[in-house]
Amino acid sequence: MKEVTFIRQNKKRWLEQEKKTDHLDNLSTDELSDLYVNLSADYAYSQNQYGDARITKFLSNLVTKTHNYIYRKKKFNLRAIINTFTKEIPETVANAKFEMLFSFGIFMVATLIGVILAFQSEQNIIDFLGKDYVDMTLENIEKGLPTDVYNQDSSNPMFWQIIVNNIRVSFIAYAYGIIPFLGTGYIMATNGVMLGEFQSLFFLHEVGLESMLSIWMHGAFEIPAIIIAGAAGIALGKGWVLPGTYSRINAFKKSGIRSIKILLSTTPIFIVAAFFESYITRHTEWNDFLRLAIILSLFGFIIFYYVYIPFFKLGKKQDK
Repeated sequence: MKEVTFIRQNKKRWLEQEKKTDHLDNLSTDELSDLYVNLSADYAYSQNQYGDARITKFLSNLVTKTHNYIYRKKKFNLRAIINTFTKEIPETVANAKFEMLFSFGIFMVATLIGVILAFQSEQNIIDFLGKDYVDMTLENIEKGLPTDVYNQDSSNPMFWQIIVNNIRVSFIAYAYGIIPFLGTGYIMATNGVMLGEFQSLFFLHEVGLESMLSIWMHGAFEIPAIIIAGAAGIALGKGWVLPGTYSRINAFKKSGIRSIKILLSTTPIFIVAAFFESYITRHTEWNDFLRLAIILSLFGFIIFYYVYIPFFKLGKKQDK
């Protein structure tokens, strides 16, 4: 579809939605969910088809405004925050076992494919990651500083840049869920292959273990959060394709609310990951056992919060 046609067909609706974003306090939960889901879908399509066109930026502003309102609304209510993160989100994740496994499975298979491609030919890594980035990494390896890329910028600006990038990636993974299974699946597969090839580059040059002790000090939070955001996107599209006993529209609304809760749970995870990537990963001089302990602790939290509580603790209660 041409950009001008896309705009002409949706302009009236977008202007109405823009007015709604000026009065978000007046919207019900269902109305807020519908607004966010519809804007997300249009933004994902526009970004995919027209890149950084003016309409993409316009839709991005509306989505960001709605997203910030949803998150800020919970932020000012401490009790609501505690209830959301200790009860609502684990219960929502417990009911999204298929989505979590689907997202995890695609990502892991894609990562394995990335590893296989990398070990077949280093040219595959260059084709996927870019020649400039690979050359820079190889130069760092030759200097004995394989992960020096994390030490090139000052921590403070790097922290905010990483937060924005991580949330952007998670939002894209979620928004592509409007194309049921295939959209988010593509994003998970792309990121999985990228991880496989990126990590393999270090092993091919015999600095794999050292790279893992650095990279996974933030990756232990960042990568699972991307997978969880992917699960949120799959949950969004599943409601449309598999409505069950509900009408397709009602099922889509319910999946929208459920998926947003899963997506919002990744926000603090991404913030902590950005902090570690900006301030901690660069400390390659730290003791290896300390770095390994940090990595295992972060993975431990992810497993406890997103696996043990939803699927074992809550799962047993639901079975009784």
